[in-house]
Amino acid sequence: METKKNYTLPIIMMILLFGMISFVTNLAAPMGVVLKNQFGVSNAMGMLGNMANFIAYAVMGIPGGLLLQRVGYKKTALIAIAIGFLGVFIQFLSGHVGHSSAMAVYLLGAFVAGFSMTLLNTVVNPMLNTLGGGGNKGNQLIQIGGSFNSIFATFTPAFVGILIGETSKAQITNVFPVLYLAMGIFALVGIVLWIVSIPEPHAERFSEPLGNLMAGAMKFRHFILGAIGIFAYVGVEVGTPGMAIFWLSDNPAYGAAVGGSVAGTYWFLMFIGRLFGASIGGKVSSKTMLSVTSAIALLLVALAIFSPVTTQVTLPLFQRSDAGAVSFGLTLVPINAMFLILVGLCTSIMWGSIYNLAVEGLGKYLAVASGIFMTLVCGGGILPWIQGLVADAAGYLTSYWVMFAGLAYLLYYALIGCKIVNKDVPTT
Repeated sequence: METKKNYTLPIIMMILLFGMISFVTNLAAPMGVVLKNQFGVSNAMGMLGNMANFIAYAVMGIPGGLLLQRVGYKKTALIAIAIGFLGVFIQFLSGHVGHSSAMAVYLLGAFVAGFSMTLLNTVVNPMLNTLGGGGNKGNQLIQIGGSFNSIFATFTPAFVGILIGETSKAQITNVFPVLYLAMGIFALVGIVLWIVSIPEPHAERFSEPLGNLMAGAMKFRHFILGAIGIFAYVGVEVGTPGMAIFWLSDNPAYGAAVGGSVAGTYWFLMFIGRLFGASIGGKVSSKTMLSVTSAIALLLVALAIFSPVTTQVTLPLFQRSDAGAVSFGLTLVPINAMFLILVGLCTSIMWGSIYNLAVEGLGKYLAVASGIFMTLVCGGGILPWIQGLVADAAGYLTSYWVMFAGLAYLLYYALIGCKIVNKDVPTT
């Protein structure tokens, strides 16, 4: 009788990788506070680290899928981990080079780390599902991994904000503890996955030339509009808390600790929203979920733009005193910040809704469509950068019209754009 293998250790490592995707990705926005103050650059320039991280998706989205088919999931994961370690190490080196080159070195590190995140996003779900034996157990492990991803998203901006301390004195060296932690986790997971023998998920092979499959997928209007929707969605998801960090950090009354904690609360509400979305996903259609959440998010962003900043509300947040003491408690913030935080409840369930609507009826084009989707995750870097340009020209809250436009597109897609009109294209 064959003894069932125990994959507890590699499962833990894969769950850690789920968290690392969020950890490295959400490091970029609070690091923008450091870039702005250490190098005296604009909001748009401060968003360049975030942009470099996400542009890697545009470069590596489809090649990453081809690499996976060529070398398999485990080797792709090990390559991603090595690249991730290198990317974080380059960011660490930016704190040791001269002032004139430090920002360029940091941006290079963010770009390299983005390659790692692209590859990890293609392997963590199927690997964790396979390690769990598939079925309900595999799905349960994926949900646990997703929860860990949300926890890291909550923790990262708040922790970085606390490390930065006084915004005007922010330096890359302030966040070295975060970089040490990231490199340590990458090293640990890499060593374990290298040593441990684990089952290999099945990598679906393309039955036709890639170019033909891509051309076939692009014949579906609802898919093209959905891919644009993913671009807009990730931009809104990242830009909403990212610019809030800049806005609150630049105000001496709040600082980087409060700004980072506000962003962390946004990601925590995304975690809550995902749990709620999972509970109703079998009863409510993707079209309805996307319609309702995009409409509510539009209202919240409009309220954030038009509400007076003099109106304050009390939120439970981390804060740091002038003496350096860190505390957690009720803190007064502008009501605009509360509205922006609540957007996280809406964005939490948009990805799945957009994806389901966009790939419906694609048949044999589904795999390549997923690669195109991964490429358009680059919207998470481009839209926040555009928002930074608007913030430089017209102010922080005015910049949220960029987020409003993205949400308006998502509402259009939910109501009109998701309709399947190309029913004569063969998909088998």
